[in-house]
Amino acid sequence: MKKILYVIVLLPSLAFAQMDVGAVKLGYFDPSATEGGFIIGYEGGWFVDDNFSFGWSADWFHKKYTDRQLVKEYNDFYGPIYSELNELRAKTNLHSIPLMFTINANVPISPRARAFFTGGAGLEVLLIFYRNYEKPEDDEFQGAFDFSWRLGGGILYELGERSNVFVELAYHSSRPSWEYEVKDKITNRTKILERSFDMSGMMMRVGFRFFL
Repeated sequence: MKKILYVIVLLPSLAFAQMDVGAVKLGYFDPSATEGGFIIGYEGGWFVDDNFSFGWSADWFHKKYTDRQLVKEYNDFYGPIYSELNELRAKTNLHSIPLMFTINANVPISPRARAFFTGGAGLEVLLIFYRNYEKPEDDEFQGAFDFSWRLGGGILYELGERSNVFVELAYHSSRPSWEYEVKDKITNRTKILERSFDMSGMMMRVGFRFFL
């Protein structure tokens, strides 16, 4: 997994000087695991012809939230007497960084406007700062990974020969997770819990594309 991550991170930097096109994207992402929020991304690529390109993309989504599913699991394990403490235990600070290979296809709809379809597949990287189970005031760090894919489409408008603006709607899918053990010191019970982050959801973005 580390080798795969290294290749995906390194490839864009090696190829950047030879790219045909770059795009900056800003918008709203609404994954199942957290509340929705701001997402920013960059996409680079190469054109095969006027209507088809391939490349790579990297996005960043950040959210602080309380994991309600985890609160329920803690309450089921401990009972309601520790519900307030379990709320604190379930506080999470999450950074999602999807790294993907992408393809794009354009269909002209007017002299300066085109509909486009986009797809991608790659690696979902989650950087998670969560509360220590025994000392919930302290943060712990965990990385989680999963395969991710994305499908979408939108409309672009040509500002000039070397730039355009666009609106994009896409569905993103991935579900990173990891397992860990908790132990009740009073009852001496032990339980294995899985923290699963369903990062699947819709994203709507606007962007600016420029040709190099």
